[in-house]
Amino acid sequence: MIEELVPRTVACAEAFEDAVGDGGEDGLFPGEREALGDAVERRRREFTTVRACAREAMTGLGVPPAPVLPGVRNIPLWPAGVVGSMTHCDGYRAAALARTSDAVTVGIDAEPDGPLPHGVLESIALPRELDWARAGSGGGAVHRDRLLFSAKECVYKAWYPMMRTELDFEDAEITFTPASGTGPAQPSVGAFHARILRPARNASGQHVGAFEGRWAAGRGLLVTAIVLPAPGGAVRGR
Repeated sequence: MIEELVPRTVACAEAFEDAVGDGGEDGLFPGEREALGDAVERRRREFTTVRACAREAMTGLGVPPAPVLPGVRNIPLWPAGVVGSMTHCDGYRAAALARTSDAVTVGIDAEPDGPLPHGVLESIALPRELDWARAGSGGGAVHRDRLLFSAKECVYKAWYPMMRTELDFEDAEITFTPASGTGPAQPSVGAFHARILRPARNASGQHVGAFEGRWAAGRGLLVTAIVLPAPGGAVRGR
């Protein structure tokens, strides 16, 4: 699913728990095993499989396999010259990586295509977003409240590694483009625009006031992705 959402300059890998299963911990680097500590079994499986995805994506970039340790706010620490993002939810794990010559930042998120718990939508949505999400509450292709949540998580994952500053749910306003390409064997794919209400400049002096993202729905999942191209970088579409 994730490869449908990013340019060819981004290397992706994903695992569907019901089709692939979680691997063991033999493939972890020592520092990763230490970071796991005494985590419960479910957390160990998520941690292990998403890092296997990351290593597969590194191979796709031509980067030697390397540990992916959690940094501040659990943001993954990537090898020099690489930006990326990882995500996991029930039944799905994925990683997406790019070279810094091609992308400034990458953010991905996955969520189950089901309703948010009671009260969560009101805590994350701006007024126009709330109207949009509620307009689709009577049915339709996706659960709009969960898609909005995923897009906001995606924005944060793209923003924080680049800016090293917090971004709250109310600091980004999301608008969506309807999905196209629906079919039983293909995920539905759409786009979204994230307007940053506290724009800023990154370390390279690039003004960041918005992100363009894409989303997909399929197999009971919602997946969102943002790739901010590097100035002058070659971004090749799918």
